[in-house]
Amino acid sequence: MKVLLVNGSPKSNGCTYTALDEVAKTLEKNGVGTEWFHIGTAPVRGCMGCGKCKTTGVCIIDDDICNKLADKIVESDAVIVGSPVYFSGPNGVLCAILDRVFYSRMRRFKHKPAACVVSCRRGGASAAFDRLNKYFTIAQMPLVSSQYWNAVHGMTPEHILKDAEGLQIMRTLGNNMAWMLKNIETGEPAPTSEEKREFTCFHDGK
Repeated sequence: MKVLLVNGSPKSNGCTYTALDEVAKTLEKNGVGTEWFHIGTAPVRGCMGCGKCKTTGVCIIDDDICNKLADKIVESDAVIVGSPVYFSGPNGVLCAILDRVFYSRMRRFKHKPAACVVSCRRGGASAAFDRLNKYFTIAQMPLVSSQYWNAVHGMTPEHILKDAEGLQIMRTLGNNMAWMLKNIETGEPAPTSEEKREFTCFHDGK
């Protein structure tokens, strides 16, 4: 089993990576492999609405990462997409790519478990989270949940590592994703043990 982790931030080792890495470590502890895909900083194009993918099965714009990412999702057993929050939404470059990936290939993603993770300084996380989940629900991909919305808070990776609740949400997501994949494959029982809940309250300086 393999979960594709999509780092939708231009920074390869920033806050979004730090959140996804916590999920990755938990998946690996559960015996589930991971593969990383970083969207990088190279230019990408938005969908032109040409409709050619309906006959070719792939996006005809083939000079960026769109088709490579689509291929990786097809090859994986599940996918988790991470993004920083920009103006209460996901990275625009990530959305431009996902628009094309899902329009051209979503029939190939049906019933593949999926989740998203967002990283923000303070606000906008739930709006970005909602935006990304819409890609999965329209493609009939089962959403894997956690104990709260999948978000971490902080300006730097060091801040993220101090967000005890956010990191716990990532670990719970990893455990739930591993359980779903194993259940699909072998009928594993649902996990029964949970960590003591963490609650991060920024007003008290923690």
